[in-house]
Amino acid sequence: MNGGLRVESREGEQIHTSCQTEVEVKHGVGLHARPSVTFTRLAKSFPCSIEVAINGSDVWLNGKSIIKIMGARIRKGSLLRIRAEGILAEEAVRALKGLVERNFDEEKKHGRTA
Repeated sequence: MNGGLRVESREGEQIHTSCQTEVEVKHGVGLHARPSVTFTRLAKSFPCSIEVAINGSDVWLNGKSIIKIMGARIRKGSLLRIRAEGILAEEAVRALKGLVERNFDEEKKHGRTA
């Protein structure tokens, strides 16, 4: 897959979708405590289910679980597959991918410039 969003189904006015994307972690130390909290907090803001697989693994982790995300020891250079299913799934995947691409907005929080 080219890293774009893949939408599998749409129904009615309330869009119920299943979609998936890939993104590389470029954050210097990967998903340590702060980025993991930022990621799971954003994931929890969506009503759909969100799962993450690392480096081509077939093991999908709950993207809303701080324990699962921190416990995965996701390092710089890791390839994340993010998938979501349910209402607002496409928006959730797009938002989480953007967060990873922006290095979890850490530069903004700590007054650093990219």
